[in-house]
Amino acid sequence: QVQFVESGGGLVQPGGSLRLSCVASGSMFSVSAMGWYRQAPGKQRELVASISTVGVTNYADSVKGRFTISRDNAKNTVYLQMNSLKPEDTAVYYCKPTVGFLGYWGQGTQVTVSS
Repeated sequence: QVQFVESGGGLVQPGGSLRLSCVASGSMFSVSAMGWYRQAPGKQRELVASISTVGVTNYADSVKGRFTISRDNAKNTVYLQMNSLKPEDTAVYYCKPTVGFLGYWGQGTQVTVSS
């Protein structure tokens, strides 16, 4: 069974940085475009960044220029480098492929941006 395990969240002050990691089990990682999603309290889950199998990236306007998504297929891992964090980035962050896996969500990792 394929799983995606997120880590790296925490409490950070505004303007700070965090690096999230997501490790995938199974052999399908290298052939899947991957996305980082987030859900803030009282809001719908949204896609914040995605990366194709060959490294083409896309970002939500709200994080463009501050977040960087990358992947290491040898390690079955996708990363999200988050810089210049803002209180509105506070959310639970999840990763999964951008296609399929309907209804699947891992445990996520909590990011809290607060002074």
